[in-house]
Amino acid sequence: MGDERKLALYESFKTINSIDVDNYDLYDVKRGLRNADGTGVVAGLTNIANVHGYVISDNEKIADDGMLRYRGYDIYDLLDTDAIDRRFNYEEVAYLLLMGELPTQDQLDRFVSVLDAERELPDGFTASMIMRDTPPDIMNVLARTILLLYAYDPDAEDRSAHHEIHTAISLISRLPRIMVLTYYAKRARYNNESMIMHRFLPGQSTAETILSMLRPDRAFTPEEARMLDIMLCLHAEHGGGNNSTFTTRVLTSSDTDAYSTYAGAIGSLKGRKHGGANHQVLAMQKEIKDHVSDWSDEGQVADYLAKIVNKEAYDKTGLVYGMGHAVYTKSDPRAVICKRFAEKLARGTEYEAEFQLLENIERLAPEVILKEKGTRKDMCANVDMYSGFVYSMMGIPEDLFTPLFACARMSGWAAHRFEEIVSGKRIIRPAYKSVRKGKRDYVPMTNR
Repeated sequence: MGDERKLALYESFKTINSIDVDNYDLYDVKRGLRNADGTGVVAGLTNIANVHGYVISDNEKIADDGMLRYRGYDIYDLLDTDAIDRRFNYEEVAYLLLMGELPTQDQLDRFVSVLDAERELPDGFTASMIMRDTPPDIMNVLARTILLLYAYDPDAEDRSAHHEIHTAISLISRLPRIMVLTYYAKRARYNNESMIMHRFLPGQSTAETILSMLRPDRAFTPEEARMLDIMLCLHAEHGGGNNSTFTTRVLTSSDTDAYSTYAGAIGSLKGRKHGGANHQVLAMQKEIKDHVSDWSDEGQVADYLAKIVNKEAYDKTGLVYGMGHAVYTKSDPRAVICKRFAEKLARGTEYEAEFQLLENIERLAPEVILKEKGTRKDMCANVDMYSGFVYSMMGIPEDLFTPLFACARMSGWAAHRFEEIVSGKRIIRPAYKSVRKGKRDYVPMTNR
């Protein structure tokens, strides 16, 4: 912040960049690519996922139970907890998203072996690219390393199916390892702590690899690995309209390379209104825990939620983070599954009271909003309500919440890039209406 303080732009930033809000209605502009009722503008077609949360009848939006399908398969069926042969699912889900069909056992075994073979990083990459000038946010390192891996790929500009699939598999395999190494590099640089660099163990699932590399003693329980695997599956894909996947589509449509595309998607996911929202949820929940003496007292919880809704507490935006979604109205299937596992993990532990508090927030928030604002809104808990809680129970640091999301979503991003390459065929180029009136006459420097 030096000489730029003297610039007029610094003092007039909001004035220069403001547009009269009435113009959006005047020109029927779909801000955020949203219709007036909050539904998304249809901008494309996909065979990859179906995210359903409402129906439109007689031009009216009607709430409905949430549904999430990957390639036509319901998420509840893919993550069936009663099936004895389903200990780890992420690799199967990733295969489904990339290849379009569920794998046979032989196909899955081959896919896992290819993931294993791709985990290695180029010689010296960790020391020169990850440990050097490590920034304070791991998401930025993930984006940077993806861009730098471009330099190690002699065919980086190849758009063939073979190269696209190979690049995607390579990044799905490597990102979890890069994430954990970056976490320890950050701790070493900013907290003067030890840099732990465990080798990955061939044959371990993605979830096991993350926990094995993250834990100083490499120890974890089967239940922890299974829960992390479930979280990776829940975050693997969520349709083409979410911000980071749409970013993937937009960049792909410009015919840029795969590395630039996935780095851009990570930049989007980092945003506090997208993947980074889980930090807001956790911080809000912490404030409630700090200010409500009896977490089981619904009256006390409701009173503090009222303060949040009335912009008197937390960040004073009036938002109850963890509640509500752009598509889901009655239920978010990801939150339902996450909550089910969270309850199992918390039962009989010191976390049980905290789980009950989150249940109270979920149940009371719509009632409080109705009472305080006089408006009834179709609202359900989203996946962020319980995801941070689950990660905390497993001892996973908050720094890794959004990076874990990115590691999981790589498979979904790749599937959408493939589909855009084959079926999109047009650069995505929406229109912006200029609201400046008339032509301005040029004024010579001496007359300004």
